[in-house]
Order: sequence, then C-alpha cells, then structure tokens
Amino acid sequence: MEKTDKSLIDAHLQGDSEAFGELVRRYGDSLLGYLTKICRNREQAKDLFQETFRKVHEKAHTLRGSQFKSWLYTIATRVAMDALRKGNRVRMVSLNQQVDCDGENCPQLGALAVAADCDDPAQEAVKAENKQLVRQAVESLPDRQRVTLVLAYYQGLSYREVAKILDCSIGTVKTQMFRALRTLAQRLPDISGVAK
Repeated sequence: MEKTDKSLIDAHLQGDSEAFGELVRRYGDSLLGYLTKICRNREQAKDLFQETFRKVHEKAHTLRGSQFKSWLYTIATRVAMDALRKGNRVRMVSLNQQVDCDGENCPQLGALAVAADCDDPAQEAVKAENKQLVRQAVESLPDRQRVTLVLAYYQGLSYREVAKILDCSIGTVKTQMFRALRTLAQRLPDISGVAK
C-alpha cells in the first residue's frame, strides 16, 4: 500500500531518510518541469528545485493537514518569485490559445495550430515562429499573471489551489488569468493556436 504524503512527512520528521527521498521521487519531475517552465532555463530551474526541497526539509514540521502538493508548490513559487525579485529574470512558457476561464478550473487551452507529426517544412517553420511569438508575449506578461498561468494551465491546479499558493483570493486568480489571456489575445491576434 502506497504511503500518503503526510505519512511520508511524518516519517521524515522521525528520522526516516527514505521517506523524504520518496517525496522527491513522487513530485520531483513535475516540480522540475514547473520550475523550468517558469524560468525557461533548466540550470536555474535545477537550482530553484534544490532550494525548494531544502526549504521543504527545513519546514516539514510546519505542514498542517494533508495538502502536501499545494504546500510544495507554494514553496516553489515563493522561491521562484524571490529569484525574480533579486533580478534573476524568471520567464514563462507558451500556452495554446485564448479561452474563457470563468469556471473553477481553466479548461485545456486548445489544440495545436499545426499537427505535431507534420512533415511539411513550411508548416514546421510557421509552427516554430508561432512558438517564439507566444514565448515572447508570455515573457512580457507581469510576473503574477505568468505564475498564475503556469500553475493553472501547466500544473493543472484548481483556482482554489492557485489562490492558496499565491496567498490571494480565487477572484484574484480569475482576474490574473483573464488579464493574461486578454493581453495575449491582443498581442497575438493572428495566431489561432500554438504548441507548448
């Protein structure tokens, strides 16, 4: 039977070194992917990853309840935002297309503009150009909007979870998503969809 995150934290606090390793294995790939999407620099993401798990190790005794994933992403987001405030340019990645995000979760942001298995060089060139345009547009978003976008879309977190991570209301999360998507729609009017 697989142990819960909370039981692994409890075991870690009692000196079980394998318990913390299991948490890193369980969430490591997802967290590293998240941090890479924020900063678009794998080396910086690895540094932020290490710092995040260092803080998890140090603050394990403060975890209340069983919401380890939200707690982990809260720490990771704060580590990334601190790096940004210190002048390390944190950049986000692209998204697919403008959607209406009025619900609790932002729906999938759309299909690719060009099929992934496309062999046409002209279409591949358009696809690559669209990716670059979207990256630039997303990178130009205010930091809070970019982080909100990555948490809600790429990490698939609910608005409630994003609000908890960013220490704000669900309404603020919805507003940040709306503003980000509106800005991207204005900056990218000719792109009907782009690849991740």
